Amino acid sequence: MTSHTLSALPISQSCHRLTSDSSSSSSSLTLPWRLNPLNNLVSSLIGNKLSIQPSTSKPLVSKHRPTIATVLSSLPIRKPEGASSEKTPKWSARAIKSFGMAELEARKIKYPNTGTESLLMGILVEGTSIAAKFLRANGITLFKVREETVNLLGRSDMYNFSPEHPPLTEPAQRALDWAVAEKLKSGESGEITVTHMLLGIWSEKDSAGHKIMASLGFDDEKAKELAKSMDVDIVWSHK
Repeated sequence: MTSHTLSALPISQSCHRLTSDSSSSSSSLTLPWRLNPLNNLVSSLIGNKLSIQPSTSKPLVSKHRPTIATVLSSLPIRKPEGASSEKTPKWSARAIKSFGMAELEARKIKYPNTGTESLLMGILVEGTSIAAKFLRANGITLFKVREETVNLLGRSDMYNFSPEHPPLTEPAQRALDWAVAEKLKSGESGEITVTHMLLGIWSEKDSAGHKIMASLGFDDEKAKELAKSMDVDIVWSHK
C-alpha cells in the first residue's frame, strides 16, 4: 500500500462577509469547504491547503519474529555425532512451546539458568501433551513442582533479573540431548515429543528435575508406562 505524507501550504485567505437580515437580529456565517479533485483539501476559513503526496520512504517493517521461531532458534541442542542435518529429527510444536514456557518459568522465579526443574514446569504449563496429562494424573501438578523447586533450590534474590533466554544448565542440556539421541535410536519417523523431553529429565538422576519428580511419586515403572506413547504428543478421540 502506498504511504502518503501530509504537508500544509499557505494560500490566500478569502474574505467572508457577514450578511444581515433587516427583519431579524440573527446573523449567519458561511463556511465554504470543498474537496479538490487533486487530493487537496482547501479550507478558505483556515487559509491552509492540505496536500497529500506520495512518500518515497519505505514502510516500517516489524523486527519482531514469530514466537515459535524465536524459541526454536534459542533451543540449544547438540547434534549427535554422525547425524546429518537432514537426519536430525525436529521438535514437535508442543515440545517447542514447553521449552518456551520453561524459559518463562525460570524468569518468573528469577533464576539465571533454565534447569531441569524449569523444563518440568514448562511441560506442565503447556499442559496439553500426553506427558503433561500423565503427570497430572499421577498427582504431579505445576503448583507442587514450583513449591518443591523453591524448597530444593531456594528463592532467588528479589533484585535479580534473568536474561531473556536463560541458558541451559548442563543437566538440562544433557536431558534434551538424550531426547534427541533416543529418537534417533528408535529409528521411528516423526518428531521429538514432550515425552522424550520428560524422560530426558528423568534420565538425569542427580538433577533437580529428577529429584522433584521422584519426591512427587514418579518412578521407573511410571517412566516405562509413559514410554509406550513416546512418539506421539496427543491422542485424538473421536468419541
